[in-house]
Amino acid sequence: MPGLLINIDVPDLAAGETFYTAALGLTVGRRFDDDIVELLGSDAPIYLIVKPAGSAIGPVGGAARDYARHWTPVHPDFTVANLDTAVAKALAAGAVQEGETLALPYGRQAMFADPFGHGFCLIEFNDAGYDALATD
Repeated sequence: MPGLLINIDVPDLAAGETFYTAALGLTVGRRFDDDIVELLGSDAPIYLIVKPAGSAIGPVGGAARDYARHWTPVHPDFTVANLDTAVAKALAAGAVQEGETLALPYGRQAMFADPFGHGFCLIEFNDAGYDALATD
């Protein structure tokens, strides 16, 4: 199996570090020069990487980075023991909740945007978890 790590582009490393440590309780691991910080405390390490707004999104060009709210089909979901507490922490750190907290067959979920326009969810699983949706 391949390993997993998550990279999140941010325009300001200090602001990214402040948000993700306050909102999710992650802790700083290693620092790499002045433009990457490793965050620990989740199932996979998260690396915040400084990428200026307006910079190319990849080596072949294309669109430019924009830190206004944007949509991507890939986003992190963070599982939490107490959703109400986690929502309060995320909001206090600067997240924007998008929609109401949802009661779902597998638990409760709240959707957010971080201060850099990236979407993420907080999920409090019930005892069944995703097995509540399993068909085989």
